[in-house]
Amino acid sequence: MARGAQIVAGVDEVGRGPIAGPVTAAAVILDPVNIPTGLNDSKALTAKRRAALYGQIMTCAEVSIAHATVEEIDEINILRASHLAMERAIARLPRVPDEVLIDGNMIPRGLSLPAQAIIKGDARSCSISAASIMAKICRDYVMWDLAQHYPGYGWETNAGYPSKSHKDALRNLGVTPHHRRSFKPVHNILYQGKSVNP
Repeated sequence: MARGAQIVAGVDEVGRGPIAGPVTAAAVILDPVNIPTGLNDSKALTAKRRAALYGQIMTCAEVSIAHATVEEIDEINILRASHLAMERAIARLPRVPDEVLIDGNMIPRGLSLPAQAIIKGDARSCSISAASIMAKICRDYVMWDLAQHYPGYGWETNAGYPSKSHKDALRNLGVTPHHRRSFKPVHNILYQGKSVNP
């Protein structure tokens, strides 16, 4: 428990680097007597292990997921948008935590609860690890779903990150409403006057 707090929420986000799709945050309050074994930074886990832990976390923890949209990312920048998603996830928890543990080196400025930022927190705090797993799986699903409506960009496998095939598709197929216009690869294509899909 962090500094004697009774209800601790771990918070993490995923999706700062992609050029398409929302940024997604999760807030998780673990049950201290029923913590799933094997929690770790979602990036350090296999997809199969993440999926298994996702199911366990859903059954034994309080979980809240929230997003910031592409429009919000373009309007207020990716850092502020990721903090906005974190604030929304915390606000939607079923209980108000006594303390919030945030992955990274900054506390969202709109957060009024006691909080501490933990660098590499997804590898150091079980509740942040749980949040990183929940955020990643939920965002991956959002991108898989969007891929069904916008085939050709490979979002079901690249999750909107700027892989070579994604950037090639951006040049060949144009920009979708789900691309982040403030991000350089997208901005450059728009600036070149390529067509925009309806």
